[in-house]
Amino acid sequence: MTVGRFVQAATLCWLFSGVALSAQEQDLDGLIEPYEVVEISSRVPGILDEVVVKRGDLVEKDQVLARLEDSLEEIKVKLARARVEFSTRRSVRNEELYEAQLVSMAEKDELETEIAINKLQVEEAAEMLAMRTIRSPIRGVVVERTRAPGESVGADPILTVARIDLLNVEVIVPVERYNTITKGMRAEVRPEAAIGGMYVGEVVIVNQIIDAASGTFGVRVQLSNPDYELPAGVKCKVRFMAP
Repeated sequence: MTVGRFVQAATLCWLFSGVALSAQEQDLDGLIEPYEVVEISSRVPGILDEVVVKRGDLVEKDQVLARLEDSLEEIKVKLARARVEFSTRRSVRNEELYEAQLVSMAEKDELETEIAINKLQVEEAAEMLAMRTIRSPIRGVVVERTRAPGESVGADPILTVARIDLLNVEVIVPVERYNTITKGMRAEVRPEAAIGGMYVGEVVIVNQIIDAASGTFGVRVQLSNPDYELPAGVKCKVRFMAP
């Protein structure tokens, strides 16, 4: 081999190794997390009557998750409705008496006001009853159950539900790459070997604050996961794709 060819071959080897190194540097560590995690508690204190879901169950938005004992609240609703029915019957009779000028306008107005107040009390009692039923605020999967029937509940969580039809991939990126990553850019996400596969997401957040101690900044990539194919809590490799 001539000296010229040797130099040419060496140069090509160096260039290819540089390309390989550059490509390797594009792979960054990431962590796949739920899009949203909600700790669900009761809006009112009470005794837990039943929990109708368990860990791992998929739940829809507004689906019933648990109920508190509500016998007293049901009685209050029935009582409030009975008052409305009674005052309505009185109003019908008083209307006839008013037309016959046997009841004053003041008495008629007083009864109509009583009916309006009773109807509001029905709404209030019904709302208090509805609060005894605990519903999911999101579509997701139950990841934790912390209370059992018979226990007293209040502000502390009863269940934890995670939304995973969308996933957040949190990536820590060296500051040298700050100007190379922009919102809307696509990224390849490769979960660790136990899960495998390759998924394409979109950059939705590029932190505007650099961590001076580590010389890094945070980036969030969002993945669509409508079939719950990917679990959350998985480590991954992320490669940002040029526009």
